[in-house]
Amino acid sequence: MQSFEFNNRLKTTLLSGMVVGLLCLVLTWLLPGDDLHARFWSNLLQNSVFFTMIAAMAAFFMAASITAWAGWYTTFKRIWESMGLFLIVGLVLMLIMGLSVYMGWNHLYHWNDAESVAGDKILTGKASFLNKNWYLFGTIVFVSMWYFFANRFRSLSLAEEKHGEDKDFSHHRKIRIYAAAFLPIIGFTSAAMIWQWIMSVDAHWYSTLFAWYASASAFVSMICLTLLILIYLKGRGYFEIVTTEHLHDLGKLLFAFSIFWTYLWFSQFMLIWYANVGEETGYFKLRMHEYPILFWGNLLINFILPFFVLMRNDTKRKLGSLTFVAIFVFIGHWVDYFQMIKPGVLHTTHELAGHGHGHDHGHEGAGHAAEHGAHAVEHVSHFVAGFTIPGLLEIGTFIGFLSLFLFFVFNSLSRASLVSEHDPYIHESLHHHV
Repeated sequence: MQSFEFNNRLKTTLLSGMVVGLLCLVLTWLLPGDDLHARFWSNLLQNSVFFTMIAAMAAFFMAASITAWAGWYTTFKRIWESMGLFLIVGLVLMLIMGLSVYMGWNHLYHWNDAESVAGDKILTGKASFLNKNWYLFGTIVFVSMWYFFANRFRSLSLAEEKHGEDKDFSHHRKIRIYAAAFLPIIGFTSAAMIWQWIMSVDAHWYSTLFAWYASASAFVSMICLTLLILIYLKGRGYFEIVTTEHLHDLGKLLFAFSIFWTYLWFSQFMLIWYANVGEETGYFKLRMHEYPILFWGNLLINFILPFFVLMRNDTKRKLGSLTFVAIFVFIGHWVDYFQMIKPGVLHTTHELAGHGHGHDHGHEGAGHAAEHGAHAVEHVSHFVAGFTIPGLLEIGTFIGFLSLFLFFVFNSLSRASLVSEHDPYIHESLHHHV
């Protein structure tokens, strides 16, 4: 039974990263000229949602694998269990965001300004869902549910280990029941939360593909982190039973879902461009014209790079190639969340701060939404630190959140055996070959 030693050197490194992140958040709050603290709140929102969704995707994929009777991942399933447990931290982070919206501490969302909603037929029509009560209490209820299931997966897995060989598979049968129940719950509730947390930043815009798109981005990020953690731990002598075959399958997942993410990117963009509906095209017009580095760089890093590097079968079996792609694609999808959130936040704060809380906005109802989209570019036609591209404070904040995530994962790994020796699928995983 192999256990992971979370040594002081690694703890110090990750704690230092967290201090850097906290310091960057404080400096962001103290920046002059940002009366609405838009940069601070948008940085907190971006990283909180990004890492919470990574944890949710780990729990989701483990549940999907259990339900599908898959066994190949069993040798390293403790990593996904530990990632899923981060949802308790994600709940705290999103609770802070929910309280900030409920109490009116920030102006990230146009729909949270009562005067703007009153003069806008579109926002009024969405008010039954886009409101502070749904945002706060939906976050509490749904993320708590996600954590409940992730914690059950972990606790039943440890109980399975504690009681030794389970000849009637009673613990695994319970895990299977929880996994099957979790799948529809995470499917519907994650979409609702993505609409609230991210898509509603651009309150007049919507896309029926957006929840899939954001979830796929988080899923690819989760696979990248899984690869990087496994490769790091194998380099330190852990997970010797995790072979090139397992890494090859993770590489295939990274390759396949990078293509799936691109399919969603293209489908969302192409359909809205082809329809040429003003209230929808404004979202892409803003990003293409004023954020071209983010918009096209997003596609370059998250599709072109993994596609051409991982297309060859042998590169999915090389640690160097996998590490290179995983690092860049992970950062690329963090930037993807950046471009989902930042342009809309900047435009919203411009409207609320510079135009009398948005009274110029939406009086014509649906017809005026097209004008809103058409003029979005005009309002942010200059470089804005922390919004046009990630600045040093954004990078530092990202380092802090990543360090927090890894600290939690490594701490969870150190509390139990690295390998679930009594999982009924352990022998299938030990002899896994592709």
